Amino acid sequence: MQSPENVRFLLVDDVDENLLALDGLLRRDGLELFMARSGRQALEMLLVHDFALAIFDVQMPEMDGFELAELMRSTERTRNVPIIFLTAVATDERRRFRGYEAGAVDYLLKPVDPQILRNKAAIFFELARQRQELARQRDELSRSAEKLSKALSVLQAHSDNSPLAVVEFDPNFRFNSWSKSAQRMFGWSAEQVLGQKLVELGWLQREDVARLMDVTGGILTGGEPGSVFACRVSCRDGSVIDSEWFISVLADRGGAVMSVNAQVLDVTERNRAEATRQLLIGELNHRVKNTLSTVQAIASQTLRHMESPEDFKASFMARLESLARAHSLLSEANWEGAYLTKLVQDQQQLNLIEEDKFAVSGPEVHLPPQLALHLGLILHELTTNAQKHGALAAPQGRIALSWDLAGKALCVRWVESGVALAKTPSSRRGFGSNLIQRSTSAEGGTAQMAYKPDGISWELTFALAHHNAYASPITSRAHPDRIRRSPHPYAGSSDKSEIARPVTSAE
Repeated sequence: MQSPENVRFLLVDDVDENLLALDGLLRRDGLELFMARSGRQALEMLLVHDFALAIFDVQMPEMDGFELAELMRSTERTRNVPIIFLTAVATDERRRFRGYEAGAVDYLLKPVDPQILRNKAAIFFELARQRQELARQRDELSRSAEKLSKALSVLQAHSDNSPLAVVEFDPNFRFNSWSKSAQRMFGWSAEQVLGQKLVELGWLQREDVARLMDVTGGILTGGEPGSVFACRVSCRDGSVIDSEWFISVLADRGGAVMSVNAQVLDVTERNRAEATRQLLIGELNHRVKNTLSTVQAIASQTLRHMESPEDFKASFMARLESLARAHSLLSEANWEGAYLTKLVQDQQQLNLIEEDKFAVSGPEVHLPPQLALHLGLILHELTTNAQKHGALAAPQGRIALSWDLAGKALCVRWVESGVALAKTPSSRRGFGSNLIQRSTSAEGGTAQMAYKPDGISWELTFALAHHNAYASPITSRAHPDRIRRSPHPYAGSSDKSEIARPVTSAE
């Protein structure tokens, strides 16, 4: 801690011997004595320094002690400096009264009792020390308050801009605070929330409120600094999000709850991504089996039409490469998006479909990455199933694939015909049907399968948050090599009349 400043006394007397005597009598550590030999010199010192006590001789030439005291009382800077008058002249009560009227705190006759003067001066020395300490504490408190104010401002700014919604409750679970990030996340403003009970807002289900209270009690009894709580939360607009709560409890010395603080994180997208990851892990296992079946079908159909082992090798390797490109397209779609016609062509270019077995029609639609991945998986599953036991496995089998846009929804129809079902369909769904259902649900859509006497059909819908644009419908009952795209405008294109280059089997 910084050492306190010296306390200053002002001694005024026109006799040097008196000043030296006062100096010897009053000197002590931490005290600084200023000596003036006239009233004018004393006033000059008073304008420069702050004094805790002034000791004046009454009888001085030019300006006596009374006049000096009156001048001090007329100035704001020196008005509150305590004064002790010293005089060697016999006096009456009128002079003593004049001294006190001029602002003196005491009036002593010479010769002065050294102990009395020393004790009186010590009182003013200690008072000055106390004022210095109070001033120091005041400055420290002011600096601490300023730092605290800045820290609170920074904390509030971080809280308002944080992805975490910061909420605080009182012991009865009434809202004490509601950050701007909470308003952005859930829709209610602080004015609409503060003072309400948690159970009244409709923010959490009642059973989740009960669980939250149990968690809070567990933090107190278990002595843990905080806990994580997961639940689904309703927003003002009626939507529901998945959330994780990081909870801390402030208690008094008796262990009673003073406040409960919750930092809420929206984990809806994270949970959705985790569900997709689990789906893809299961699909990876299933896809390996489908890929082997596809390779077997490629080998079987290629061998049926080849006359020599060399011809078989060339054709078989080309078709395997085509299959690899199909998987690469799905990988790219996961990051960049893809056109629906390209996904369809990817399946057609496996060369497992005879030219007159597949009819495709629909506008050009650019799909966002996640939807492209899901739809690519669905097309692959439908194609594989058709190869195993559907239209592509029967001589007279045909497939009609079509799609269109209806507002913000994409409708896809897959119709197989020309194949007799081997047996009555089971009510139990296989992995493929579940994959299709879950993939459409993940995109906010639906999937419906229907059985007909000569085949099956699927009607799929997907919710589109946005799409770039689409061209005139394309219709083909021919090999995919002869599919042409009509001119179509789309975002970012510098040439709105561009026609897609046809894909050849040599590519």
